[in-house]
Amino acid sequence: MDLKSGHPFWAVKNGLMVAFPQLDADVNCDVVVMGAGITGALIADELTRHGHDVVVVDQRDVCWGSTSASTALLQYEIDTHATELAKRYGQASALLAYQSSLSAIGEIGELAQEIGDVDYATCESLYYASNRPDHSRLAKEFAWRKQHGFPVRWLSRAALKEEYGLTAPAAILSSEAARVDPYRLASKLLERMQQKGARVFDRTEVTALTEHAGAVELTTESGMTVRAKHAVIASGYESQYWLHKRVAKNLSSYAYITDPVDPAELRWLANSLLWESARPYIYMRTTGDGRLLVGGEDDERDIPKRRDRMVDRKAATLQRKVARLLPHLHAQPAFAWAGTFAETSDGLPLFGQHPQYGPRVLFALAYGGNGITYSMLGAGLLRAQIENRTHPLTELFAFTRLG
Repeated sequence: MDLKSGHPFWAVKNGLMVAFPQLDADVNCDVVVMGAGITGALIADELTRHGHDVVVVDQRDVCWGSTSASTALLQYEIDTHATELAKRYGQASALLAYQSSLSAIGEIGELAQEIGDVDYATCESLYYASNRPDHSRLAKEFAWRKQHGFPVRWLSRAALKEEYGLTAPAAILSSEAARVDPYRLASKLLERMQQKGARVFDRTEVTALTEHAGAVELTTESGMTVRAKHAVIASGYESQYWLHKRVAKNLSSYAYITDPVDPAELRWLANSLLWESARPYIYMRTTGDGRLLVGGEDDERDIPKRRDRMVDRKAATLQRKVARLLPHLHAQPAFAWAGTFAETSDGLPLFGQHPQYGPRVLFALAYGGNGITYSMLGAGLLRAQIENRTHPLTELFAFTRLG
């Protein structure tokens, strides 16, 4: 599957950080994780740190799929408003989803500090109403978050203009958010895991999955076998290949990044994420060396050849939107790219067993705008299922909720 177009910045910046061998012999383990991007790395790390014998396999070089194209905004704010989740699943479930996501940001921060040198930093998240009709929706969302103790502040049109120089009806300012280099974090996690005894194999394509009593077997293109007590399918947007029926809709999403920008121009953006209520939305964040990353312009046609042709055009559209929103900012693209993006109907991820398989085959579909945050949550959830323990998010993130 062709997952990306153009020149994703993390791959350009970091190059091939670490290489692992191809699988050339049969192996046995406790858990095999299929997928060596940020989702697979977080899950495999969680399992390795808690004593499981883990094997990770990926058909590409590690982190070379969607992780290299991720824009890595770390937010507890889900693309679906809490008020909408509450209508669909009840107040308790909405609160659980948002509180868990808030906790996950802190957990990612601790892990990033432990690993070191992954361009992690905490920041604010400024979520503004794109138009007047969205003002009331944001006001209700703010009231819900404030009532439940989330770290938010309401900014009126006047306050938004005075403090941020933005012209918009209103905004919610959240004090808890972060950013990271996902390619670097995943690569370094996998390298650390290998040093602790986990086995990682790249350029190893899985062609068959077979369930047996007490075990799962993966067969590779070269005929090798991985036999495990559990298998976790964490191969991103390609994971749906293993399901008879799609559970999420694939889109194309676009982004560009600038050369380092003068701090006097970046101003508050140096320590803030910016995004809007319109769907699809434009968003911005910075890197540790002062580059501005801009993303959005999603469309519903995930056709690789078309996506390849659209990269420069979409980057130009994003640049024009930045100029209208922040006229003082010179934000010319240095690198532009696009990638496959998937979202579920409710904005929540899917972790755990699928009815098509037995209990030893687990899925990790961290789909939506909070993919890394969801992956952090999914790591703990899947470990609990493998260890036959209960977990508060099992039902909310299960395939069965979609009917």
